[in-house]
Amino acid sequence: MKNLLIELFVEELPPKALRKLGESFANDLTAQLRRLDYLESDSVTTPYASPRRLATHISGVRERCPDVPVRKKLIPADIAFDRQGQPSAALRKRLDKEDATLKDATRAFEDGKEFVFLERVAPGRELAFVLEAVVLAGLSNLPIPKVMTYQLADGWTSVNFVRPAHKLVALYGSDIVPIGVLGLTAGRETHGHRFEAANPIVSIRDADSYAEQLLTEGAVIASFAARRAEIEKQIKAAAAKEGLQPIDDDALLDEVTALVERPNVLTCQFEPEFLDVPQECLILTMKANQKYFPLLKDGKLTNKFLVVSNINPADPSAVIQGNERVVRPRLADAKFFFDQDRKKSLADRIPGLAKVVYHNKLGTQGERAQRVAALASSIGMQLGGEALARQADQAALLSKADLLTDMVGEFPELQGIMGRYYALHDGLPQEIADAIEDHYKPRFAGDTLPRGQVGACVALADKLETLAGMFGIGQLPTGDKDPFALRRHALGLMRMLVERDLDLSLHDLINLAFAAFPQGLVGQAHTDLSIFIFERFAGWLREQGYSAQEVDAVISLNPVRLNLVPKRLAAVRVFVALPEAASLAAANKRVGNILKKVGTGVTAQVNIALLIEPAEVGLNAALAQVKPQADAAFARGDYTESLSSLAALKTPVDSFFDQVMVNAEEPALRQNRLGLLATLHQAMNRVADLSKLST
Repeated sequence: MKNLLIELFVEELPPKALRKLGESFANDLTAQLRRLDYLESDSVTTPYASPRRLATHISGVRERCPDVPVRKKLIPADIAFDRQGQPSAALRKRLDKEDATLKDATRAFEDGKEFVFLERVAPGRELAFVLEAVVLAGLSNLPIPKVMTYQLADGWTSVNFVRPAHKLVALYGSDIVPIGVLGLTAGRETHGHRFEAANPIVSIRDADSYAEQLLTEGAVIASFAARRAEIEKQIKAAAAKEGLQPIDDDALLDEVTALVERPNVLTCQFEPEFLDVPQECLILTMKANQKYFPLLKDGKLTNKFLVVSNINPADPSAVIQGNERVVRPRLADAKFFFDQDRKKSLADRIPGLAKVVYHNKLGTQGERAQRVAALASSIGMQLGGEALARQADQAALLSKADLLTDMVGEFPELQGIMGRYYALHDGLPQEIADAIEDHYKPRFAGDTLPRGQVGACVALADKLETLAGMFGIGQLPTGDKDPFALRRHALGLMRMLVERDLDLSLHDLINLAFAAFPQGLVGQAHTDLSIFIFERFAGWLREQGYSAQEVDAVISLNPVRLNLVPKRLAAVRVFVALPEAASLAAANKRVGNILKKVGTGVTAQVNIALLIEPAEVGLNAALAQVKPQADAAFARGDYTESLSSLAALKTPVDSFFDQVMVNAEEPALRQNRLGLLATLHQAMNRVADLSKLST
């Protein structure tokens, strides 16, 4: 029992994919070896990944897998033996073919017929026999963003991999496992750090010395996780020394970890005058283009930043000055864009949107802005009257104008953000400026909502216009493909209605959205869009901790005001805890099935003169007392009280079904009893469909 090490040394791997590549390689090798029974139950896998290597260390690997009992059906017993019970020529021929003797054969029944089976033990195969195939499969299963083809040293053979591979290490303990992949033959030699290694070639003694030798001899921290932790530690220490806070960005930290093999964090700075540019611009250019970590003080950008170097010279001044020299033109570009953009107001840019195509079937950004403005104005009128409607209209018309600025052209991620800065420069009210930035919110799950009512109006309008437009031209999400982020738009719409408690009808909003488009431009997809939104809404509510039954009970009624749904769900949860709940839910389900079979000819009306059975008289009397209470509570929004009051109906409902024949022979009696059940059904299902709570 020894430990196994596999390392593939390659040219620089894609940094944004490195972490996944390393984890995938390790997990795949482990899964295959475990499936082939080469691993102990307590085997531990350690992945390694650096810019120029993928490696895996696995402990507790067997030299050969266990012997395996083999049972093979040969021929029917009546053919295998003659009447005297002696083996036939046919059986002997089959045994010779299998290189077996009669001692290896046994008789057994299968599906009622007797056969001769060959039973013996197949010796386990040595690790060296399967390892090459395991490694090849692991490499072929890597989530490679883009494969490249390159020639081997012979000048003829071509192989495909993410980057050209130059060395292969395969050690079982201290022994080399003789395998070959990608035109390489396994050995024990690998390369250390390109600049810092004591020796360019590191000869690995055994599988367990890999990480230690690479660190001491090769100046490489092979583990992605360990290198990331080291970078994070150095960043915090360097920032603390300056009395500042580093920007929190896991994706940037992962990418930088994938770019260096021996991290060395250095503090740099730029000229303070660049801080006149919005900090979002400076932060984005430093992170996206240079992979720097900006430093903040109380949330505000300072003129200092951290760089993660791949070398550790005695005098780092040259490295620091070099990075300061590199960042300066980037910041100067940002300042130039900002200064140039402010020479033209957002309002003056609106006509230019007519030349920007939004979608070949839905027109230009200018036309879209008009639709969003009309929607935002209508929503504003409902939420706050004419003043809010005017502000929402103005913000919506200006919301896409920053798409024509140089800054957003260079950094599309800043759309909306730059619009806010330019609106403030133009002297527009704070509410309008905030709405221009916030109309994209929420941009992702967990993102903040718009700050004010104006922003909420424009954000709702923007999402509704997108959803109605795309559904209207048939551009629906399919499977995991959602190129227009319609799921995200639907989630944002729901969150704003619920979390801001906006008293708006979803039905009316959908109608307004489709009405904003010119006649004939989009199809009538109102129902499809409504179903899509409710499906997303149900999923979101389940993520909030509500059970599938609770959500189904409320959502199945297609409530038009989503902001009231949480209150309904809370009421359902209280109702379910009542001792009468299970019986009433089952009865409600029975009532629904009866009414469904009858069809649409039943009205919720009762003729008291036709109530002849004591149980139906009792149910009607209970309804006459309970229904007004439940309806009044429902009208004032007390859904918990509305549902809880129904508990008084349990006994009369049970008595009704025990003692009354609904389908009476007399048509008038039957119709009256159905009317009584329809009244009951109507009273019970205002807050939620209680039948969905029946198990």
